[in-house]
Amino acid sequence: MAPGHVAYGLRAQYGLIVAPETVMAWERGEISPSSAELTALAGVLWCSPGELLSEPVTLREHRISRGLAVEDLSRRLGLEASAYQKMEDTGRWKGNERQSAALATVLGLTLAQFVIATGKQEELAELLRSAVTTRWQAYVKPLGKLLPIPKTHLERVLERLHGEYQSRMVATLSWGSGGEAGSGDAGREYLFDIVDRFWSLAGGAA
Repeated sequence: MAPGHVAYGLRAQYGLIVAPETVMAWERGEISPSSAELTALAGVLWCSPGELLSEPVTLREHRISRGLAVEDLSRRLGLEASAYQKMEDTGRWKGNERQSAALATVLGLTLAQFVIATGKQEELAELLRSAVTTRWQAYVKPLGKLLPIPKTHLERVLERLHGEYQSRMVATLSWGSGGEAGSGDAGREYLFDIVDRFWSLAGGAA
């Protein structure tokens, strides 16, 4: 279908006034359709909204790919629709641990997808860096609030990360490795890749 045909279908079937140029911009990825436009577009093209999206990244994209309206998802999470909509619009998730677990389950998110969709990437990295460089036990609770992951599993992963980092630091502080300069390089390298290492141990990146 040409962009003009799509625009006509949106107007005739759903009452949406969309210019052919806008349809072309959607195709090129220059702008994104609203939820209503995406749903209508899927109807015109005889497919599901999820099929029109590339790999979902944001909460909105994950919700739409699952064919859920804001009201449906917020009800299943135990949230007011307006409260959920604000979090989706800002890209900052503020739900509690139970709601976070429900969000991940309903949207079928891996842990990594959950962190990206809720805007928690940098917060996760900072917490992990602090956990491995100080007392990891102090970071079980804040990380548990951030991620829908069982506490015992999280404790095992943090203990392993802490052990790996500390072992690397001890090894590189030996006389034959260049002293503290080598230690600093090894430590920075480990901390730089800390999130990827966390996913490999936690099993939440797939």
